[in-house]
Amino acid sequence: MSEDRRLDVLRAIVEDYVATREPVGSRALTERHALGVSPATIRNDMAALEDSGLIVQPHTSAGRVPTDLGYRVFVDQLSGVKPLSAAEKRAIGLLLEEAVDLDDVIDRAVRLLAQLTHQVAVVQYPSLRRSALRHVELVPVGARHLLVVIITTTGRVEQRTLELREDLDESVVARLRVRLNVAAAGMRLAELDGALQDLAAEFAPAGGDLVRAVVAVVSETLAQESEERVVVAGASHLARSAGADFAHTLGPVLEALEEQVVLLRLLSEMAEDASGVAVRIGRETQHEGLAETSIVTSGYGGDGSSVAVLGSVGPLRMDYPQTMAAVRAVARYLTRILAG
Repeated sequence: MSEDRRLDVLRAIVEDYVATREPVGSRALTERHALGVSPATIRNDMAALEDSGLIVQPHTSAGRVPTDLGYRVFVDQLSGVKPLSAAEKRAIGLLLEEAVDLDDVIDRAVRLLAQLTHQVAVVQYPSLRRSALRHVELVPVGARHLLVVIITTTGRVEQRTLELREDLDESVVARLRVRLNVAAAGMRLAELDGALQDLAAEFAPAGGDLVRAVVAVVSETLAQESEERVVVAGASHLARSAGADFAHTLGPVLEALEEQVVLLRLLSEMAEDASGVAVRIGRETQHEGLAETSIVTSGYGGDGSSVAVLGSVGPLRMDYPQTMAAVRAVARYLTRILAG
C-alpha cells in the first residue's frame, strides 16, 4: 500500500509541476489532491521518493520537482494513452485528408503536431527501403526516351527518364508495364531484385536491353539511402520554456534538432525499441544537446510494421499523457491516409 501511495504522490507532483512550473510542497499536495492521508504521511512519502532519486529539492525551495528517473517512473506507470477529444480527432482528420500529395501530407502533419503539443514536431519521410511497391508506370516521351514513374505504398512518387539506344516499340512497353506490375506490385523493396531478375529473359532478344534498363533504374532509385530525411516544425515553442525549463541556452537543443543524422538515428532507435508510443527522457536520448528534453515518438504508415516515425520534442516538464495522445493520433491518421 505504501508503494502504491508513493506512486500516487509522485504522479501528483509531476502533474502539479507540469501545470504550475513551480516546485511542489506537501501543503499544495494536500490541498489539490485527495490522497487520503495526513500531511505528515505525505511528507514522509516525499522523503522516501527523494531518497529513491525520483524527486529533488531545487535550490532552497521547500517544494520538490521530478528528476529524469521520476518522470520515467511516472511514464511507465501510465495505464494507457488517453484518447484525444472528438473535436481534436475531427480537426486532425479534416486537415490531413485535404492534403494533395505526400509532401503536403508530411507538411500538414508536422505543423499539426506542433500545434497540438506546443512543442517541436519531427516527422520522418517514409523510407523507400521499408516501403512496398504499389505501381510502376512506363510513359514513352519520344522515340528513344521513356519516363519511369515509381509509386510506393506510402504515396512516394519517384520519376526517372531513360535515354535508350534504339527506338521504342510501344507494344513491348505496354507488355512490360503489365509484367512488371504483376511481378513486383505489393513487394517490399528489398525483395524486388529477385522478382525482377527473370523479366529480361521473357523479352529477349528484342526487348532485353529495354527491360534491363527499366529494372536497373527501378532498383537503383529504390536503393537510394539519401532519401531519408526529417521535417521539423515548432522550434519557436521552445522559446517559451527558456530559463524555466532549460538551465543553459537553447543553442545546444536547436543545434541537435538541425542535425538530420542525429534525429534520424534517434528516431530509428526509438522505432526499434518500442511498439506503439515510445518515450525517451533526458539523457536517455544519449545526445548531450538533448539532455534537457524528452522525446515522444510513434511509427506510422505500416501494415503491421511502420515505415517511418514521427514525434514531439519538448522540455522534461512536458504534459506526457497529452503529448503521447497527440503523437499516437497523428501517427494513426497518417497511416490511414497513406494506406488509402
